Amino acid sequence: MNPGVPQTVLDALTDVAMPRLANVRPAQEFVVAAGQRIPVRRYAALVVGSGAAGLRVAVELKRRGVDVAVATQSAFGGTSACSGSDKQTLHTANGSDRGDDFRALAAALGAGGAMDEDTAYVEAVGSLRALASLQYLGLPLPQDRFGGVLRYQTDHDETGRATSCGPRTSRLMVQVLAREAMRLEVPMLNHTTAVRILRDEDPAPRAAGVLAIAPKHRSPDNPCGFVMLWAGFLVLAAGGPGELYRDSVYPRHCYGALGLALEAGIEAVNLTESQFGIGTPRSGFPWNLSGTYAQAMPCVVSVDARGREHHFLGGYYRTTQELASNTFRKGYQWPFHAARMLDFGSSLFDLAVFRETQAGRRVVMDFNRNPLPVPGDAPFDLERLDADVRSYLQKSGALLPLPIDRLRRMNPLSIELYKRYKIDIARSPLPFAINNQHMNGGLAVDIWGRTNLDRCYAVGEAAGTHGVTRPGGAALNAGQVFGIRCAEHVAARSGAGIGGGPGGSEAIVEAAVADALRALRPDSPLDIDRVRDEVQGRMSDHAGIVCRPADVRRALAAARKLNGEIRARGLRGDGGAFDAVRALQWRQMALASEAVLAALDFFVARGGGSRGARTICDDGGDCVPQGRAGPLEEFRFRREREQDRDEQILVRRDGDALVLRTRPLRRRGDGERPFFERDWPDFLTGAIYETCGEAH
Repeated sequence: MNPGVPQTVLDALTDVAMPRLANVRPAQEFVVAAGQRIPVRRYAALVVGSGAAGLRVAVELKRRGVDVAVATQSAFGGTSACSGSDKQTLHTANGSDRGDDFRALAAALGAGGAMDEDTAYVEAVGSLRALASLQYLGLPLPQDRFGGVLRYQTDHDETGRATSCGPRTSRLMVQVLAREAMRLEVPMLNHTTAVRILRDEDPAPRAAGVLAIAPKHRSPDNPCGFVMLWAGFLVLAAGGPGELYRDSVYPRHCYGALGLALEAGIEAVNLTESQFGIGTPRSGFPWNLSGTYAQAMPCVVSVDARGREHHFLGGYYRTTQELASNTFRKGYQWPFHAARMLDFGSSLFDLAVFRETQAGRRVVMDFNRNPLPVPGDAPFDLERLDADVRSYLQKSGALLPLPIDRLRRMNPLSIELYKRYKIDIARSPLPFAINNQHMNGGLAVDIWGRTNLDRCYAVGEAAGTHGVTRPGGAALNAGQVFGIRCAEHVAARSGAGIGGGPGGSEAIVEAAVADALRALRPDSPLDIDRVRDEVQGRMSDHAGIVCRPADVRRALAAARKLNGEIRARGLRGDGGAFDAVRALQWRQMALASEAVLAALDFFVARGGGSRGARTICDDGGDCVPQGRAGPLEEFRFRREREQDRDEQILVRRDGDALVLRTRPLRRRGDGERPFFERDWPDFLTGAIYETCGEAH
């Protein structure tokens, strides 16, 4: 981006205002359950979550004439609207000047393994439509003078399929979709948190809506603020479990739908797979330091308790050129990847930062200084960079003296963004650490977004559509593609008379409310904040980028014990107005934590090795990262096994226990090539909606 871009343009791409929500008419129906007088609302379809994926579902359902509403804990307060999703990876008509095709994109999406082939192909094919419709709604994707979408290289995709509106790309997506939802008059039930999925078992198990809590419904005869939301179809789009880790780049209060769904017996998949990388901490303004933040090659040092600087990276890389070039590569190799610790690669940078923070030192980026020289080597020099790094900077016009100059030339929006939160990176060093950023796993779905519970769907980060790795921005693409697919499937079933009138028996209501009330125990020895600290500390310390089998096993045992105590004793808060919501959400987060640890222990115990986000340390492992002074034996690790790429681990709650199993990947099959005259009738009759890859 040219540094001469007017401030008004920078402001418009940084300060993204959301539309004002319309008022929702008061509830006209009430039910009495467990002594509470509870308002009731009924919809043909209910979407839980108001991020980019959830709004896409709602908009597409409304366009198809389905009576749909959105229930959200905080409109425009989730990951899509508030976090650093700065790109979208898409099918492009011109990748690296060689062209592209759906199969090539599908192969890139699933290249890390453990991703269903049919899902990858669906996301590839659907990306064109998802992108074009976002442009139609007003998303300002950058173009060249011929109308081509500008692209660049991103993590886990060498072709150059990513595009970006700047650091606020996902927020801009939410903005245009929210405006369309308002135009279509989709009811937005704001400050309405789903706390239990309603299951109707007659004649067969199916989703029937949710029990939610909304402060506006609190009254003397409904002190918790319960509200019943009956729905013929339910779509979970509440994002990922952002509160699962202490060291996290998620916005605060992002609980996701994983624990909520596990409580309802919905199966999850690939919970072993997450993304971790460098970012600013939640105590300030949480944001990924990917892209140009790293490509500007700032000086990185740590600071101890006495205020002394440590040039710690100089103990890992052999030359100044190697250190600077791998700092640059963190821009498009942002996620930690175990294999990239080897051969002095870019994830050795992550390991070094992780060790510094574990030692109690604060790590900072200083954009006013170039990288410090490796001891005994020559100083930093723009003429002494790896060829790919220097070529990129040269094409960007960023061969400039200081990191702040290079950053301002390549992406002035990145500086403006932090200024909005009173952080001027042009003046002061920026603290950062290794944070959890994304759950690649989630709820198991088929090629239309269906879970194993009938009439319940999942989209966005709630859905486990990704494998071990994914190209940067592919999560935004997946949410848009499956948002459309899900809406098409629900509309087809609704049009065929499936779903009926939204509602259920009094017994369902009574059981749901009674279960929620059992979790709220003013005499419980379990304090909500204590549970939060225990869950987050355990996950960050034992299920982050460095995992040791014995530690994972002990962590799982501790998680099981905690959940047993929660079931027996409930949770106690401080008596505040939001205790009911917090207690139920932390009960769900504790369950989600146990599920992740159970899947991880299952994988490790069966001989699973290091892949994607996690290093499985093992004294008998055959891989050892090297530092400048020699092998880092403490981090000797198992190599990934190829056969593990061809299967997925699934987790389901059965009673009070978690049941784990594996299944082979769904294959698309080379013989499934479309033929117009043969396949058109299936579209016309709706038969395409009946042939689904199984979610379980």
